[in-house]
Amino acid sequence: MSELAALECVPSRGGVAPLKGGDLKDILARLGGEWQVINEKHLERTYKFKDFRQALEFTNRVGDLAETVDHHPEMELGWGYVTVRIWTHAIGGLHEADFIFAAKADQLVV
Repeated sequence: MSELAALECVPSRGGVAPLKGGDLKDILARLGGEWQVINEKHLERTYKFKDFRQALEFTNRVGDLAETVDHHPEMELGWGYVTVRIWTHAIGGLHEADFIFAAKADQLVV
């Protein structure tokens, strides 16, 4: 499990530059797993589940996390899968908090 999951997720409210290039590669490597950086703007992963119920339950757990840390991903729910997309709207790209959120979401898979 990523050491990022142990960190506090404090979303950026703006005023900082989004992560780019080598910084993105470095923090993605710390995250590990199946996450992908899309166009240096979004972080995305599709989780697979046995059925719709498990996918829905995971979606609800991620939703609870989002409400707790006040950082809300975009989620796509379908039969047996959930795609999670994360970015920091205030900076139009990726911030360390997005990677911390991703690591915490990974811990919610049962």
